Amino acid sequence: MLNMSQINHIKDLHQSGYRISEIEKETGIDHKTISKYISQEDFSNEVPVKHQHVSILDPFKPTITSWLEEDKKHWYKQRHTAMRVFNRLTAECGYKGGYSIVQRYLKGVHEDQKKQHGNQELVWEPGFAQVDFGEADFYEDNKCIRKKYLVVSFPYSNDGYCQVFGGETAECVCQGLQDIFWYIGGVPPVLIFDNATGVGRRIKDVIHESDIFSRFRAHCHFQVRFCNPASGWEKGNVERKVGYERSNLFVPAPHYKDITGYNKTLLVEHETKASELHYKKQEEISRLFEADKAALMELPSKKFNVCRYEQLAADGYGKICLDGKHYYSTCPEYSGRKDVTVGIRAHFIDIYDRAGNLLVRHGRQFGADRTDSSDYSTTLAVLSHSAGAWPNSGVRKEVTDPLREYMDGLPKPVLRNCLTMMNELTGTYGFMAAVKAMDMALRDNRISSSDAKIIAERITGYGIDTPSDSGPSLDAYDKAFLPAQRGGTGI
Repeated sequence: MLNMSQINHIKDLHQSGYRISEIEKETGIDHKTISKYISQEDFSNEVPVKHQHVSILDPFKPTITSWLEEDKKHWYKQRHTAMRVFNRLTAECGYKGGYSIVQRYLKGVHEDQKKQHGNQELVWEPGFAQVDFGEADFYEDNKCIRKKYLVVSFPYSNDGYCQVFGGETAECVCQGLQDIFWYIGGVPPVLIFDNATGVGRRIKDVIHESDIFSRFRAHCHFQVRFCNPASGWEKGNVERKVGYERSNLFVPAPHYKDITGYNKTLLVEHETKASELHYKKQEEISRLFEADKAALMELPSKKFNVCRYEQLAADGYGKICLDGKHYYSTCPEYSGRKDVTVGIRAHFIDIYDRAGNLLVRHGRQFGADRTDSSDYSTTLAVLSHSAGAWPNSGVRKEVTDPLREYMDGLPKPVLRNCLTMMNELTGTYGFMAAVKAMDMALRDNRISSSDAKIIAERITGYGIDTPSDSGPSLDAYDKAFLPAQRGGTGI
């Protein structure tokens, strides 16, 4: 079996016009194998059945890169040593590996950075694209959060697109690129990246790519170039575009609830910018971009599954930990398991059962602060059989104050029934709708299960506050069944 570097070499030669016989002569690989990989369309990862062994330092390399980039802004005597990087990784990021691994990695990085190249004006052909990240503040569900945004620019036309993410990981890069490719209707033949990126880097004359990015570019057939160290001028167009997008799209700081929905609007918003004139050619950017589009390659027959799989251990509470700080619930029966299959995506963390079926999905968390993400749909079933755990459960903290006060005062058998109701409603309508419905159904110090179900139906259907002219009148329905209009049996 060939490695991804060999596969991409074959694809690059084929894209450059080499015949199979010529590729065979060039690489020493037999023509059947060459034909196999040229025709293969999908290079997505599959859910693994056993633990995948990776370097313990790999998840921390983007963090190290950010520290070294920040170092460039400061006096050379006030920069990170290998020991300082090791100490920070251990204290701040949960790194459990040895110092020698960090030392060897940084030695290679520093050797690569010794080369300096003078600036020169570069000429870009249509279709070539540059990629970089910027940083800006956003209000996500009314909470101000500093996030990253991926920018893909086309130097020939000066058109560009961006997508917002929590970090600069390889998953974020691949997801952003794929969404942009599908929006513009094609794949750039060549992408130029900064050498210090989450998808890969060049150390001397060797390119080191992350596995998921290597699979993604094999899937999409594009070639990649990495800039020389400290040579931002090699992708000056996208660096200018990063600042332009921040000033024009993200001032004032945007508000959104769903980041994936917001990213779709960003793809459309570029149309207003495309009507502007090119700063040098004095032609409309949209007209110049037609030449870029004509140079794009066809989209793959299917989208790439942008997901990296890992086998992780769950703690005594059934939670797995990513990036040293971020905890995600699985389910209580997974407590202490050492082989929980986790799918790591740009915006989500997926937890799978032993058969490879999706068990629960969490929003992915980024940043240095500890986070704890719980999906109470996986815990309520256990809690309904162990009502004694209610006072110290995470579920108790998430319900409304009136509902919490009511449930705190229930005898254990009645509390068990109440938790069973919450579990059943959550399974059908979702946890938040279940809590709201039970809160609204709470009348005269009791909850009617029929009332709670009816209200949950309203919440997830028309909405409890939906104006009467938005659909058929439900006044008679509400009068007959909602608790404000009638009494009822409850718990």
